[in-house]
Order: sequence, then structure tokens, then C-alpha cells
Amino acid sequence: MPGDAPRSVKPTDPKAVLRHLRPDAENRLPLARAALAVALLDPVNVKAADHLDEAMSHLDAVAADAAAMLEEGEGDVETIAAALNHAILDRSGYHGDSESYDDIQNANLFRVIERRCGLPVTLGIIYIHVGRALGYQVDGLAFPGHFLIRLEASGGRAILDPFFGGVQRDAASLRDLLKTVQGQDAELDPAYYEPVADIDVLNRVQNNIKLRLMQADRKQEAATVCETMLMYNPRDAVLWREAGLLHADTGNMRAALAALSNFVDIVPESSERRQIMALMRELRLKLN
Repeated sequence: MPGDAPRSVKPTDPKAVLRHLRPDAENRLPLARAALAVALLDPVNVKAADHLDEAMSHLDAVAADAAAMLEEGEGDVETIAAALNHAILDRSGYHGDSESYDDIQNANLFRVIERRCGLPVTLGIIYIHVGRALGYQVDGLAFPGHFLIRLEASGGRAILDPFFGGVQRDAASLRDLLKTVQGQDAELDPAYYEPVADIDVLNRVQNNIKLRLMQADRKQEAATVCETMLMYNPRDAVLWREAGLLHADTGNMRAALAALSNFVDIVPESSERRQIMALMRELRLKLN
């Protein structure tokens, strides 16, 4: 598959998978495998039985169920959407977790597969994997506050909501959804229909975990999430800064200095860079 790790990398080594993530010519990643890799490094929800290849085999079986419903492997976009919904929702039993939406397990793809419920973005990754396995163009959208996917096939296009039963969203439905998540003054913008890069989808999963950890004042675990993200985003200065500040808040001065040093190396001269350098001097004094 384009974007997969080189053959020298063990496909079940999550750190190797993430460090060797490379987009293909269409800027796509092996998104489900990457999401499972970050799930294996989740500081909260890892289990000894979690195994990347077994989870991938399950997702591939879901794709095979969807393929079996499509005659000649083709159809209009409504038929394909129905096949995706039947295979993912009806046969496999996936659904949006509206009862315990903020449960951190909903952002871990292993736990989503185990519990058959999750967030819009984790369910969306399953839709993206299955749709692409069938040869169709499926992408996450830049819709704010609620993850949606766009399916394109046979000249047709549909926007699906994996969290709410795979329903197709038209303009009126999208407007109502937007007002629900952003307030009654919000209006649709053409940018909301644009696809996002796969790496942004992966970041969205991790940001969900990080946010929940921060809300629970579990800063060291949140720093671990930042470090996982940096395995595939090593030039993300904002992440280095965030990881450094989280480490500093928890008293891990050496880790804080290492992260902030990377931030300083990446960013150009600015007031923020000078502030971080001043903080680094204070942290070094605490080590002496």
C-alpha cells in the first residue's frame, strides 16, 4: 500500500510505523495502521492483547463484507454508501458513542474495535479504510467540530456522518449540524467541504486524547501524547513547545529542556523564541 513503512521496518512496531510514515503521491497515508500504531502508544488504554496485524485483519474483513455487496465492484455513490454502512454498522455493529462521548477509549482505535463504538473521527477512519480498500476516494473533511467524510465514486459525491448512522448530509443538514456545534450565528463556508490531509486526521485523534488528559490534569500523560505525535511530526515546533511546557509543569526538567531545545532549533528569531530561551535558563538552574 502506498505510504506504508519500508520492508526493513517491522509492521507491528508502532514507533517504527510512525517514524517511517510517508504520504504517497496523493498525500495519503495508511491511515488505519497509523491510527492503530498511535493507539498502541496510548499512555492510558493499552492492553497486552492489542496486536496491530490482528486489528488490521478485522478491518480488512469489514472491507471484504462491503465489497461482497457491490456487484462487479461498482455502483453509484448511494449504493456504495449503503454498502459501507451495512458492512460497518449493521454487520460489524459500530456506532457513535453518544452515551459516554467523552470516554477517552473512544479516541483509541483498538478500544473502538473492541467496544464497537467511538468518536466521529475514529469511526471515520474505519470508513476511510474500508472505502479506500474498495478503490474509492474517501477523505476526511475540514468541517469544524464534528468529523465527516466525503465519498466520491462514478462521478457522484456524498458527505457521510459516521457517528450518526452513516447518514448522508446535504447542505441543510450540514447547516443545522454546524449551528449545533458552533452556535446559531455560524454559517457554512466552502472551506468546510474541502478534504483534509490524512496526517491532520491522525492529529485530530491524538488531540482528542490530549485534551481529555489535560482536562483531567494528567499532564505527564498528555506530554507522552505530544511525543507520540512528534514521531511523525518531528518538525512541528508547536508540539515541541507544548511537550516541553508539560514536562516542566510536572517537574521533568531534562525532558523539558530537550523538547524546548528542539523548539528553539526550529523556529526563527522571535519574542516567543526568546521567552522559551529564558525559560530554559531557569530550568537549567533548577538542575544545578
